[in-house]
Amino acid sequence: MEYIGVFDMLKIGVGPSSSHTLGPWRAAQAFLNKINNQDISLIEKIRIDLYGSLSLTGKGHATDLAIILGLAGYDPVTIPTNQIDEIIGRIKNSKILEINGNHAIPFFSEDLIFHKDFLPEHPNGMRITAFYSNGLAVSGTYYSIGGGFILEEGVDASSAQTHISEVPYPIAFAEDILRHCDTLGINSKISDVVLANEASLQSLEEISQKLDAIWQVMEDSIFNGCHSEGFLPGGLMVRRRAFDMFSKLKSPVLNYSEKDDFLSAIRSTRMHYREIFSWVSTYAIAVNEVNAGLGRVVTAPTNGSAGVIPAVLFFYQSIENHKSTKEHIHRFLMTSAVVGSVFKRNATISAAMGGCQAEIGVSSAMAAAGLTELRGGSPKQCLNAAEIAMEHHLGMTCDPIAGLVQIPCIERNSMGAIKAINASELALAASDFTRVSLDDVVQTMWKTAQDMNSNYKETSEGGLAVSVKCTDC
Repeated sequence: MEYIGVFDMLKIGVGPSSSHTLGPWRAAQAFLNKINNQDISLIEKIRIDLYGSLSLTGKGHATDLAIILGLAGYDPVTIPTNQIDEIIGRIKNSKILEINGNHAIPFFSEDLIFHKDFLPEHPNGMRITAFYSNGLAVSGTYYSIGGGFILEEGVDASSAQTHISEVPYPIAFAEDILRHCDTLGINSKISDVVLANEASLQSLEEISQKLDAIWQVMEDSIFNGCHSEGFLPGGLMVRRRAFDMFSKLKSPVLNYSEKDDFLSAIRSTRMHYREIFSWVSTYAIAVNEVNAGLGRVVTAPTNGSAGVIPAVLFFYQSIENHKSTKEHIHRFLMTSAVVGSVFKRNATISAAMGGCQAEIGVSSAMAAAGLTELRGGSPKQCLNAAEIAMEHHLGMTCDPIAGLVQIPCIERNSMGAIKAINASELALAASDFTRVSLDDVVQTMWKTAQDMNSNYKETSEGGLAVSVKCTDC
């Protein structure tokens, strides 16, 4: 089995979807690597075929744009997000695609085909084909399996992966986490186990830098969301709400205009208990409005659920513990990530496979575990908090209106964050004993996913997506 680490679960990318945007973007980059040994200058045409959920909700999730940007040589971590519209507009207007930024070919709308049928291996399938002037054609079939992870059909990727046996504390199930905590000794934390695993693969300095970069993007997305007005793209005419929510909550005597001032003001504010959930909701909605607007966010574990973990961690920083440190942030992220990896390995984090329980439910479980560790909970209480959070998301469908990651997706991040905080409270109020283990609920979630009708798995063919009419979308 491959090792699923912190930086597999938490990736920096561009919205609105990890499975429908980041994954296809990575697939396009993988295809460029695949054809690198061929003479790219001989390519005359590229065709992109999208299948299943990538086709049914692809336009709303910017799947087509992501693949084009990937083939053009742009990277989701570094591309200036404020230039995406300009870059795409230039390609569409000129009908020219520069492969990897250096070989121009004609590119028309009919070169990107949306198929409603599904490929058998996974609901999120795509095929990219390059046609050469010498008659050669090279294809790659890829599956976006959630959280920005991709698989190429017919390629054994295991040789390029770190295997679970290569780290000192192999983790396949939640029970493994507890066993390793016992091995480390009394007062050990889940994040201690995770750090030991990561430190066997890279230096402590590298780990710290990567975690800092992740948290910086999370902070940026909260700040940017709170300072952005107007409507989200896509035709639903969804008004950005985080700006108005933040405007009502902020103090009239503090400066919030620059990011450092914003963070300082938030952390110095003493809030009435009735305001706390309003602030948490503002944080979560801010992040996912940035995500819906093709902004930069962190998959946690997906883009559609990117607001839950930042909102809960920022809640801890800004409301619960004003003296929190960088170490607190790192521990929260590491504990959250390993919980997410258990779901990834034994169930799914793909809404196309499991509905929204696989995105918001998993993110809520991750955040609940991270928060519980920072609050002094035992490893058992951390996993109990994760179990409680997921237990109350079981069966949640994925039914985005018009295929956009907006309704009901944005509000669900707010609800997931609040449930995570409540789950932590419940776990800390109980003893270490629990009737339902995290492994039990992971198994249950996967069985629920398998039983769920495909209309409710990110196809926009059921639920709110068909009950709410959108004539302009």
